[in-house]
Amino acid sequence: MILSIIIPTYNEEEYLPVLLESIKKQNFSDYEVIVADANSTDRTREIADEYGCIVVDGGLPGVGRNNGAKIAQGEYLLFLDSDLELTDDYLRNVIYEFRMERLGIAITQMLPISDKATDKLFHDFANYFMISVEKIKPHGAGCYGIISKKKLHDECGGYDESLTFGEDTDYIERLAKKERFKVLRSAKIGVSTRRLEEEGLETLIKQYGKSTVNDFLGKRTDAEDLNYNFDHGHERITTTRLERLSRTTDRINEIKGTYDESVQKVHAARARFKIKKKRSKKVVFYCICGEGMGHAIRSGVIIDRIREKYDVYIFSSDRAYEYLKSKFDNVYEIGGFNTVYINNKVDNLQTLANAIRRNPTNIKIGYENLYKKARELRPEVIVTDFEIYATRVAKLLDIPLISLDNIHMITQTRIHYPYNKRVEMLKAKGVIKTYVVRPKVYILTSFFYPRIRAKHNAVIYPPVIREDIRKLEPVKGDHIIVYQTSRESVKLVRRLKALKNEEFIVYGFNVDKVDGNLTYKQFNEDEFYDDLASAKAVICNGGFTFISEAISLKKPIYSVPAIGNFEQALNGYYVQRLGYGEYHEVMVPSKVQKFLSRLPKYEKKLEKVKKTNNDGIIKELIYRIEKYS
Repeated sequence: MILSIIIPTYNEEEYLPVLLESIKKQNFSDYEVIVADANSTDRTREIADEYGCIVVDGGLPGVGRNNGAKIAQGEYLLFLDSDLELTDDYLRNVIYEFRMERLGIAITQMLPISDKATDKLFHDFANYFMISVEKIKPHGAGCYGIISKKKLHDECGGYDESLTFGEDTDYIERLAKKERFKVLRSAKIGVSTRRLEEEGLETLIKQYGKSTVNDFLGKRTDAEDLNYNFDHGHERITTTRLERLSRTTDRINEIKGTYDESVQKVHAARARFKIKKKRSKKVVFYCICGEGMGHAIRSGVIIDRIREKYDVYIFSSDRAYEYLKSKFDNVYEIGGFNTVYINNKVDNLQTLANAIRRNPTNIKIGYENLYKKARELRPEVIVTDFEIYATRVAKLLDIPLISLDNIHMITQTRIHYPYNKRVEMLKAKGVIKTYVVRPKVYILTSFFYPRIRAKHNAVIYPPVIREDIRKLEPVKGDHIIVYQTSRESVKLVRRLKALKNEEFIVYGFNVDKVDGNLTYKQFNEDEFYDDLASAKAVICNGGFTFISEAISLKKPIYSVPAIGNFEQALNGYYVQRLGYGEYHEVMVPSKVQKFLSRLPKYEKKLEKVKKTNNDGIIKELIYRIEKYS
């Protein structure tokens, strides 16, 4: 079960049916409702039974909430006061944002069940205050939709039952020390204004103001200190209070009328000078690194899933540009940088020389096609798959930037790597940090899952796999796929001719020919899929996309990363660490032969790999686009 809803009650026959009816109408069904009743003398328990709630004994709110939590079966606990009313899709929105933000404790914002301007302004201020201090002092203005992980609730001992006031804020503070807290933005909960009507605005402001100041000073406030009473009887409203509230409301309404008139004038002025035209879909710029095909293949899968919801404009270079142009509309060419390999080794000097030589042209093309287009269309967000110009344009035009790639596993997580690669690792980190600078979030995709570094805004998802690959039914044939991303690897591949009893199908050199036991093929997606699905093993550099697809098809991997390419070395290292194959720095026929003799061992490990789809990372990206736009 996903959710347990816990409601403490005492003589709530008037309000409880409204709350339970609003729960019943939700477009979400994986929940239970637990009513913790403090010996009500009215029909409260009978109403709870009629709605199918689980009823337990309660007490003061802290006692009732804890008693409800003790028998809860849900993964998450949602604590509600009995005089609330859920808004449309409240439960689904709360669970979705809570999960997407990786929270341990959260509270929803308030929407008064009232048309009075006084009530709206008071609750708007309370919402604003909670949000403004959420990172400084986790805080709740009452138990208006507090949601927490049950595991975290139990770990922290639940609510402090000795407190007679502010037990909700105390609860939030203690849990927020263990896991992340946030005031949720996607859903507001309907809140009764009975305390406003009974106590008056001035009294409530004094009560909650004093308790909040005490909270910030580290003091606990007792109900007696505030003359606070849990009996919400309407008979305590006096004529004097009603008159005072009426006069206050009249003054607020007069101020709000002037405010509304001013807002209308501002909106009218904005409409006359509006830069953005009204559009039916949000505009998303997707910028993709042109080196190799992995970035383009992954991005193509994602773009295909989001283009119905957004107007997507695609920017890339070299082979990636050609590949994406063949599949989508609105694809624009920009400049890019490519690593130069000589004999399967990164040549840093030649790479730098090429970058310097191409930079003036790259900047011109990037300006013409990316910067000018961004100024014209004003996209809501820019997504970058390790493309260097996206950061510059996003910063210049103040457009939210989202990073989605596998490369930032190196900077955002606590990776393991061969000790002799430490210098390469430091170089790689330096380059990576110049490519993508301070995006709103790093969405990482990986087949290995190290811990994310503390205070880094990053999330990890399984690799993005092409649908055609996901649909393949793998079988074990007699051939071995050799996939090389660098044409300089031809000498390494020829060494495989020494293994005369093995058949190799070689991709990556853009030729069709047969050389002994080596069959070279030009890239054709359908033929490549069939060859990969029926291979008994694969030999490759350390390219992330190919390795991920091989793992998804449970093919043992012999990885020979390009020398000097730390990202490839890292991928090869984790292939070996996870038991999916072997990582070598050179292609030696005798070692390949030994690798092939050990295939059953690697197949056994690969059998445990769970099959995944791309839904999680797509939902994450859509959520972030909506949030930051």
